[in-house]
Amino acid sequence: MSEAVEPTLRILIVDDHTVVRAGLRALLEGEPGFDVVGESGDGLEAVRLVKRLGPDVVLMDLRLTEPGAAGDGIDGIEATRRILAADARVRVVVLTSYGSQADVLRAVEAGARGYVLKAGPPEELFRAVRAAAAGGLALAPEAAASALGRAPEPPLSEREIEVVRLLAQGHSNRVIAGALFLAEATVKTHLVRIYRKLGAENRAAAVSEAVRLGLIELV
Repeated sequence: MSEAVEPTLRILIVDDHTVVRAGLRALLEGEPGFDVVGESGDGLEAVRLVKRLGPDVVLMDLRLTEPGAAGDGIDGIEATRRILAADARVRVVVLTSYGSQADVLRAVEAGARGYVLKAGPPEELFRAVRAAAAGGLALAPEAAASALGRAPEPPLSEREIEVVRLLAQGHSNRVIAGALFLAEATVKTHLVRIYRKLGAENRAAAVSEAVRLGLIELV
């Protein structure tokens, strides 16, 4: 007896960054059982595409910055509401760089069936898509903690996050010291602590880990 073949999930990607959409498409199309049927960088167009393409799952960026053709663009939360109002069978999974309690609750209240951080591992995204398609609720660990009101304390202090943010912009210790009104020696001390807390060996590794943890966002 042959094994049952799982149906292919039709996915629509909504993100206002072209490079992000391309990366997601490549990632998803390389996973068995997924078929990317369309993509959009605009919330209003996404609502129209859902009606036309009938996807099973919509991957929705939380913060859509590009306005619609008429200059009245909507964010991912409002796009989620409109999509589900038009077709309640569609499952929406929010994919974002943020994991604050307010954002998670807004997404869930709008009807999203998943909340995944962009810095998370691909397997987390795949699980969320499959769980949402099956009618479940899939939250990234950080998002689940936030939704329950017990988000973990960030590993870095506010000052250390400021230092890492400037590191990510490629600034030297001297420039960072000037920007934060600190002595250059103090910046070096902050870096030592940052490396230790993040388990990083150098500046690039520290920035990469800070992005993965959602402490900073690359612009």
